[in-house]
Amino acid sequence: MDATMEAYPLSDSVFSQIRSLMHESIGLDLAPHKRTLVSARLGARVQRLGLSGFEAYLHRVSSDQDGGEFQMMVDLLTTHETYFFREPKHFALLEAELRQARPERLRVWSAASSFGDEAYTLAMLLQELQQRGIIGAEWSILGTDISERVLRSAQAAIYPAERLRHVTPERLRRHCLQGHGDSEGLVQVHPDLCKRVSFGQLNLCHSVQGVGLFEVVFLRNVLIYFDGPTKREVVNRVLAQLKPGGLFFIGSAEGRVPCDVALQPLSPGAFRKL
Repeated sequence: MDATMEAYPLSDSVFSQIRSLMHESIGLDLAPHKRTLVSARLGARVQRLGLSGFEAYLHRVSSDQDGGEFQMMVDLLTTHETYFFREPKHFALLEAELRQARPERLRVWSAASSFGDEAYTLAMLLQELQQRGIIGAEWSILGTDISERVLRSAQAAIYPAERLRHVTPERLRRHCLQGHGDSEGLVQVHPDLCKRVSFGQLNLCHSVQGVGLFEVVFLRNVLIYFDGPTKREVVNRVLAQLKPGGLFFIGSAEGRVPCDVALQPLSPGAFRKL
C-alpha cells in the first residue's frame, strides 16, 4: 500500500461526502471503485498542505474561504489527456460538411476544451478552409472548461511537441513556432491563429445560455465523467446552443447520445441537429 494512503486513511463517511460534493458541484460521478484513485490523488495534496487528514481537507474545500483549493481538487480528480487532431475522422467529416455548406460565418464551440488542443486543431482546419475559399472570413472558436488551470495553459498555447504528433509537417510550419534552446521540444501556436480562439470557464452542469449559438459543437470525452441523468441534462443544455442543422460531436466510443433533441447520426460520435 502507498505510504501516503497508509498515513491518511480515507473513511467511508468522508469518501461519501467527497462523492456528493463532486456530483452536486460539477456532475462528476465518482463510482465506489474509484475510492483508491481519490485516496491516492488527494492524499498527496493533504500531505503537502500539512493537514491532519481527509476530514480537514474536506472542511477546507467546502468552506467559502477555500483559497482556490476546490478548483485544485477538481483538477486532481479529472483527467485531461488530449492531443491535436484526436479522432481525425471527425475533422474530416467537418471539412466535408463545410465544403458543402460553404458558410460565410461560423461559430464553433469546444465545450470541454481542456488544454486547448481541440480548439487549436479546429482553428488550424478553419484557417486553411478560409484560405481556400471554402468558408468565409468571419469564423471563431470558443473553448470552455471547468478548470482554471487548464484554461490558463490553453491561453498560453505552448505544448510539448509530442502532443502535436498527428499534425503534418506542413501544418506545423504554417501554424506553429518551434522552440529552440531552453524551449527545445516545445511548440507554440502562432499568435495570428490564437486571435481566432477565446477561452472561458464554464460548468456544464449550470446554465450555458450566455455562450450564444453555434453552428458546430464538440463535446467529446467528457460525458464519461457523468452519471446517466446528468449526461442527459448536460447534452440537452449544450444542444440548446446548437443551431438547427448544426453539427454535434462526442467521443466516438461514448455510445448513444442521451438527450431529448432529435439528432441524425452521421458517423460514430457525429450528429446533425434536426
